[in-house]
Amino acid sequence: MSLGTWARDLTLGARFAVTGGRSGLLRTLLTATGVGFGVALLLLAASFPNMLFQREVREAVRAVDGSEEVTSPRPDSFLHLGRTTVYRDDVISGLLLRPEGDAPPLPPGAAKFPGTGEMLVSPALGELLDSPEGALLKKRLPYEVVGTIGPAGLIGPAELRYVAHVDFLDADNLDGRGTRYGWSVPGEPMNAFLILLVVVACVVLLLPVLVFIATAVRFGGEQRDRRLAALRLVGADTAMTRRIAAGESLAGALLGLLAGLGLFALGRQFAGTFTIWDVNAYPSDVVPMTALAVLVLAVVPVASVVVTLFALRGVAIEPLGVVRTATPRRRRLWWRLLILAAGAAFLVPLIGDIQVSQTSIDTVGVVTGTTLALIGLTTLLPWLVEAVVKRLHAGPVAWQLAVRRLQLSSGTAARAVSGIVVAATGAIALQMLFHAMENDFTQVSGEDTSRAQIAIGIDAKNAGEARGIIDRVGRTEGVSGVIGIVESRAWRPGPLKQGEEFAPGVSLRVGDCASLREFATLPSCTDGDVFVFLAHGAQGNPDDSFVTRAARPGATVALRDPHPHPGAPKRPKGPLPQWRIPATAKVVDSRPDPTGMYQYGVLATPSAIGTLPLDEPDAQVMVRLDPAVPDAADLVRNAADAIDPTSWVRTLKDTERDAAFSSVRTGILVGSTLTMLLVAASLLVTTLEQLRDRKRLLSSLVAFGTRRSTLSWSVLWQTAVPILLGLGLSVAGGLGLGVVLLKTGGQPVDDWWGFLPVVGIGLGLILAVTLLSMPVLWRLMRADGLRTE
Repeated sequence: MSLGTWARDLTLGARFAVTGGRSGLLRTLLTATGVGFGVALLLLAASFPNMLFQREVREAVRAVDGSEEVTSPRPDSFLHLGRTTVYRDDVISGLLLRPEGDAPPLPPGAAKFPGTGEMLVSPALGELLDSPEGALLKKRLPYEVVGTIGPAGLIGPAELRYVAHVDFLDADNLDGRGTRYGWSVPGEPMNAFLILLVVVACVVLLLPVLVFIATAVRFGGEQRDRRLAALRLVGADTAMTRRIAAGESLAGALLGLLAGLGLFALGRQFAGTFTIWDVNAYPSDVVPMTALAVLVLAVVPVASVVVTLFALRGVAIEPLGVVRTATPRRRRLWWRLLILAAGAAFLVPLIGDIQVSQTSIDTVGVVTGTTLALIGLTTLLPWLVEAVVKRLHAGPVAWQLAVRRLQLSSGTAARAVSGIVVAATGAIALQMLFHAMENDFTQVSGEDTSRAQIAIGIDAKNAGEARGIIDRVGRTEGVSGVIGIVESRAWRPGPLKQGEEFAPGVSLRVGDCASLREFATLPSCTDGDVFVFLAHGAQGNPDDSFVTRAARPGATVALRDPHPHPGAPKRPKGPLPQWRIPATAKVVDSRPDPTGMYQYGVLATPSAIGTLPLDEPDAQVMVRLDPAVPDAADLVRNAADAIDPTSWVRTLKDTERDAAFSSVRTGILVGSTLTMLLVAASLLVTTLEQLRDRKRLLSSLVAFGTRRSTLSWSVLWQTAVPILLGLGLSVAGGLGLGVVLLKTGGQPVDDWWGFLPVVGIGLGLILAVTLLSMPVLWRLMRADGLRTE
């Protein structure tokens, strides 16, 4: 058969789709809507790699170039210090700059260089500072806002960022000296476990979209079959009629392509206004990869023709009407199980083949095996629904109406929820992978948040100023307790011994007894006591010998480095200050401090040191927050910044998660959210189409006295039964697929109950679809549905 014949028949079908009256046009619009949603999501998925790439590019472009070492001031040089702070769980990044000449380069995204005490802010940060919610943050950023950072200086439109010109940066408190921007450090490659997660997630997230598109092109199938009988009456043969039917679907698919392109173009304009799991992007970054976009645009119309021809294979379209076999053929189980077996044949040989140290996996095997397994489970659903509903009989009227409808067209009901089976099965498998791998990518930090929640470090000029800083932090609202230490160093005085490149030195910590007990196990403590604490005491840590070389009970130590490095900052002239450790000082074992670190050196109470000058003392403060005070953590951060804008403030956490794992997890959560929204839309559109096809039947039932509530409950049961069967199939399939995927990496199953949230979402879909379809159902039950022409 010639291509011209195909083109003629497909074109004729497309004309019928848009000129076949209101009913035909409505079916075409429903098809276009369903396909449009799917195409838009596929194009968004195809844009995700470019979105991530552009975020990396923006981060690299705005970073200060560190490839050139600048050792002295130049007209175009500047000092810089990166700042990151947290405000009510939102991360705010900043860059402090101090020009050293009259020609500093403009920061990326800046139209002008801010003056001293001025800053540029991102639009999102500007809105926050101008709102009542940003009043507390304003105190932490006491710079005058004089401009906005453009897209070139931001990784996303919702990023909270500022660039400030300050005058307090010097050689002791900066990150470095630069002359230009644009710096890229190659990232470490993903390990095999993360690649496995990404690959499985792509399959899981995209298959429901393809299932939805395949379902959408079959909307209105029953009514279309009756209309096509008229074509046989005027002389069309069976093959031509089927090609014309495919042309109708093709018209809906092509309109869906246009609708999808429109939805995608519209959605990308609002990309920056929505933040899902902390990810958003500029519209210009939401660009699909060319190859993937072309594949989507080519597959959708071809799939519409193929699916339609496949759907009509068991239908005899005769001149006097559509004839379906009186007794539908029993669905065969063997070929469905064969698809599952094929998927297992690809995955089972990979068991134990993936190691965390690898940076590549058998992507083709994983993709093929997972895809076949999910498709096999999807094809099992129609067989399962048919097998179950034919055994359902007795029950209330609403139940019997629903069951009878399912018995007459179980395939339609199964297709409606097939997307849920794919999405739920994949979600359960992913959940198992996440739980099992989380231990590999989440480490116990060792930090003890029961002893302190925030750690602060602030440079001081002398010990008195450091003690004043500790007292000031302790008086901050929201602070219920403080561990405060003045930290400096002590060195062994005298000439260097043979083989030594520097004088042995240890930390010297000065604080009250309560604070000192956080660093070592003290038998007793009163003001005036001194302790030499060893990293692991009797365990013989090598650091202990280093401590005893520099400091031991009765030894004299220098309070300034007697042999400073030639490049070290200059120290005050005069005799070297020294201090004799009391012979009564006790040697004790250290204990992990609230940050989880074992420290070592000398612990001294304030009166034991007196007024001796300490070398470059720091105020180290660990804070316990009062849970009864709102914004206690932000009040502490404000206090630290008010004391010293270059101070570091760190929130203590019990666990730390690998950054790459967190990024992958975030991306999958974003995709899962969008996929579940699409599945919900798919189920709703399919339900509405089925209700529209039964308009006359619904009106007849109401005319004969059937209660509207009964019909409403029947719609609920028609939705619930296939979904519940699909969820049961998804639980079994998802657990099986999850176990096999875990075994490929030699991982144990940590959570057999990961399917519960997925089942909860499925039950929520039943309720949501039923409620949203009620207005249409009540309108279709009106008496005018009996009108005919």
